[in-house]
Amino acid sequence: MAYETLLSQTSDGVRTITLNRSEEMNSVDERVTKELQAELRAVAKDKSVRCLVITGAGRAFCAGQDLKAATSRGGDFDFTDALRRRYNPVILGLRSLEIPVVASVNGVAAGAGWSIALACDLRIASSQAKFVGAFSKIGLVPDSGMTWTLPRLVGTSKALEIAWLGEPITADQALTMGLVNRVVAPEQLAEATQQWAATLAKGPTKGYGLIKRAIYGGLGRDLEAQLEYEAMLQGVAGKTKDYHEGVKAFLEKRQPEFMGE
Repeated sequence: MAYETLLSQTSDGVRTITLNRSEEMNSVDERVTKELQAELRAVAKDKSVRCLVITGAGRAFCAGQDLKAATSRGGDFDFTDALRRRYNPVILGLRSLEIPVVASVNGVAAGAGWSIALACDLRIASSQAKFVGAFSKIGLVPDSGMTWTLPRLVGTSKALEIAWLGEPITADQALTMGLVNRVVAPEQLAEATQQWAATLAKGPTKGYGLIKRAIYGGLGRDLEAQLEYEAMLQGVAGKTKDYHEGVKAFLEKRQPEFMGE
């Protein structure tokens, strides 16, 4: 599918979505959210895609809402409508994919752009990347899931500090806080991301999806309910072809060849 604001390509089971508005620092307008929603629906239906990577073209990952686009029509911008109709479906689309989703943060991730990175399962960042919760700088509330994801990664008090002060966070600081999983040199980011994603794409995809359900679902359950949910999911996992291949490979002392089924 051809897009105006995105690039999409697939290699070795890895779909890479590149936000492609580099002159606007990949800021988000109506077209971006519309095309992201369409692409995420396509990924969800494509069984050949076993890992998704999201990154940005040029020097930014995503600078958040395109404020020029938001104010160009005059009058008050309807934030509630924009979030319900445009942003929230993107965040839920990322979280509901039953494959690993990796944010490859090549530069600044600000506002809703940072929220998109936080909604991914894993994050690898260039050492030159910066994270900015810019909402408070213009009197707004963090949105697109940030008030849900951020305190779960850094704790309540630190999340409030980040949200209130809006100070830029470097890649190394983000790594220390647990906001990103890995930091690499800028020139190594593309290769490191592809290697990591390719490894994930060769794994037991059905099992990964069940793990994703368990981890995220467990954030809202008590221990007793989570134990029961684990038991149910393990029953599903034990019937997959990848489980049988994994056991067979273990007994034969070889590397498994998972097919994602």
